[in-house]
Amino acid sequence: MTSKIKQKTLASEHSFEGKGLHTGKYSHMTVKPAPAGTGIVFRRVDLGEGATVAALASNVSSTARSTTISNGEVSVSTIEHLMSSFCGMGIDNAYVDIDNVEVPILDGSARAYVDAFREDGLVTLDADREYVRIPEEILVSDEKSGSWIRITPSDVPSFDITVDFGSKVLGVQTAHWDEGTEYALELGPCRTFVFFHEIEFLFQNNLVRGGDVDNAIVIVEHPVSDDQLKRLSALFNVPELSVSEGYLNNLTLRFPNECGRHKMMDMIGDLMLCGGVLSAKVTAYKPGHGINTRAAKAVLDAMNPKNRI
Repeated sequence: MTSKIKQKTLASEHSFEGKGLHTGKYSHMTVKPAPAGTGIVFRRVDLGEGATVAALASNVSSTARSTTISNGEVSVSTIEHLMSSFCGMGIDNAYVDIDNVEVPILDGSARAYVDAFREDGLVTLDADREYVRIPEEILVSDEKSGSWIRITPSDVPSFDITVDFGSKVLGVQTAHWDEGTEYALELGPCRTFVFFHEIEFLFQNNLVRGGDVDNAIVIVEHPVSDDQLKRLSALFNVPELSVSEGYLNNLTLRFPNECGRHKMMDMIGDLMLCGGVLSAKVTAYKPGHGINTRAAKAVLDAMNPKNRI
């Protein structure tokens, strides 16, 4: 049986600001301490008092390239990196005050969050953590993509994923997380990524409006012309770009499997939407926001009071 540990919250407030990856809209966000039993609650301060949405899978309204939660007209998008940092750093309760629709992308990872939370530390609250537990195994799959997530009851959380985009650059990547993993060093710094051939399509469909060469790994799977590189340089308003070993030369990988680790980071954040840390053995193949949040919803559906500790 998982030992009893106490719930935690932040020791102080932390503010972040920047543009959203998909909307390009600039937002100011402050993460604040919250009492035991609060969970994670987003508050749209630009919409007035009471404009809140709880970070639960039942409130997921979109998974188009990121995870969006909504409560009526109140929405917050691209929450997965922040949610992942809460789980990885052991934060059970927080208020997230934000003045626009999308969480700032920052450098494309959760590093800014974990650095801030680690520096100021956490506060232990006078309440036991309620790990989320399921009574029996859950399997969620997608025939079209071949993706699946298997969640098996366990006394301790343990997540393993395999990522396969059919990419000769990425290959097949794997990643692991459990509560003994040093999240701040092993997963938090891992940035989002995109394939070069997807970028123009994403812009045409009003996605990645806030993308630039500072917040994403760009994978170059197919040969590209000098004209294509010049066009992308102009799009991002940066000096002319080039390709090095299958990646745009805008950055250096932080880990050989950084993309696989980022997908693990995303899945941790999405599964936090089941209402807390999921005490289960999770095995996933080709996870993504759609199937991740479906799995979190399946966990919510399977839960009842006797399955929480």
